[in-house]
Amino acid sequence: MKFKSNYYCFLTLILMSTLCFSQEDTSKWKALISFGLNSPSQDGLIQPFEANSINFPSINLGIQHMFKPQLGAKLDFGYNRFTNANNSPDFKVNYTRINAQLVYDTTRDLSFLPLGIGMVLHAGPGYTMIKPLDIYRENKNSYLNVMAGLELHYTMSKTVSLFVDGSYIMGFAGDFDPITDGAGSFNGNMLTLTFGASISLSGCRTCN
Repeated sequence: MKFKSNYYCFLTLILMSTLCFSQEDTSKWKALISFGLNSPSQDGLIQPFEANSINFPSINLGIQHMFKPQLGAKLDFGYNRFTNANNSPDFKVNYTRINAQLVYDTTRDLSFLPLGIGMVLHAGPGYTMIKPLDIYRENKNSYLNVMAGLELHYTMSKTVSLFVDGSYIMGFAGDFDPITDGAGSFNGNMLTLTFGASISLSGCRTCN
């Protein structure tokens, strides 16, 4: 009888440990996808070019790995397009970036957050590629950047959360020749606001 009791206790302990591990493991690898808007800095354009203050689309795709419950890293790709304002010559610019960022989940530190709400900070270096379209397509530009942002997550299940992300991308571009290289191109900073989903790629496959 004592043997059976110890056996059941041991089995219960193993099952609980496995369950806890599986739930935590769902946060180790995640895919992130979001869509939204962008706002380029006007000082990144030469006169008389001026961009719309709000542009669509911005698309972000990323893979995130958490080394610890609160600390991790992600590699993400961003695509943004912006166009001319009404009082500017016509132009379109594709702004593409890739960044490696550190991720810090502040949720455990912020006890005032409602249940199911999380806050994640991210920041890191990257590379920006600028490609003007139409008649200015030869004026390509590329440079290093650093970006930082904040995500607010709403947990839908153990494997899926919805989030809104506000990020600022600072470019480290040199000045370009306003006649030969600058027409329709961009060497400034950018603000993005996107909405998306975070989907677990690891851990429990049957979690609701």
